[in-house]
Amino acid sequence: MEPFVIQTHRLTKQYGGQAGVFDLDLHVRRGTIYGLLGRNGAGKSTTMKLLLGLTPPTAGEVLLWGTPLRGHEGELLPRIGSMIEAPGFYPNLTGTENLQLFAALRGIPRRSAVQDALELVGLPYRDRKRFSQYSMGMKQRLAIALAVLHDPELLILDEPVNGLDPIGIAEMRDFIRRLCKEQGKTVLLSSHILSEVALLADDVGIIDHGRLLEEESMAVLEKKNRQYIRLDVSDAAQAAHLLENTLGIRDFTAEDDHTLCVYDLRSDPARLAQALQEQGIALTELHRCQDTLEDYFKRVTGGAGLG
Repeated sequence: MEPFVIQTHRLTKQYGGQAGVFDLDLHVRRGTIYGLLGRNGAGKSTTMKLLLGLTPPTAGEVLLWGTPLRGHEGELLPRIGSMIEAPGFYPNLTGTENLQLFAALRGIPRRSAVQDALELVGLPYRDRKRFSQYSMGMKQRLAIALAVLHDPELLILDEPVNGLDPIGIAEMRDFIRRLCKEQGKTVLLSSHILSEVALLADDVGIIDHGRLLEEESMAVLEKKNRQYIRLDVSDAAQAAHLLENTLGIRDFTAEDDHTLCVYDLRSDPARLAQALQEQGIALTELHRCQDTLEDYFKRVTGGAGLG
């Protein structure tokens, strides 16, 4: 079974001489929540439109379930539900009536599709309230009900908590988590809210100025929020060998050829410095650090926080 529901290879979209996205290599694992994180204007919406075939790429390729999207749209796109821009719901119709209309237009044969979708998002079936009377949270829920109306395997949601109050955000977060964990759906969502992505996503892609700067599991990124001892040395590979085989330290990462981050805080800095010196490894800097995720994203994107 193909482990990735979405893969892109050097996906690029240019508008005139300006790149909307450039050389994106995304990997969205089956049955997970993937958070595409970036500032407003970073290229998140353009990426999602490319994945849905709503705009053609200038270069590169989109693979869905291991199959190229181009030339197989009729086979692949019905397996996807999306919320990219606000759907055109009729303000004088109820939520049920709006979904019944869309179900008829799409030719969805399942008679319980509308009721099932509304129950899934926690909206009443055959309610008399018109769409124009809905709160922002109810409108977002109805938009996602439309996205899941045909029971898709993959959901692509652009800023699903945008405009919601704190209670609405928490409800939307729980709902998306249930879609993945209980319904077995794969979810790709975008956001500029770091804290929400951190609470929800299994994997994260950081996009800035149209480029994917990093793609990691949330478990790996959470290490950036831990205290650690940073070692700047002449040879990181030699130092790593010393840490593991002489000092018995295994909880560390090599950031580059000259930098190690030791997360095992039982390690004595003085002992580390002495052991490196005895092995002829030059130590230029040693200090304790504690980066927050916000600090990390600022460093990766080279600028201000995401907001």
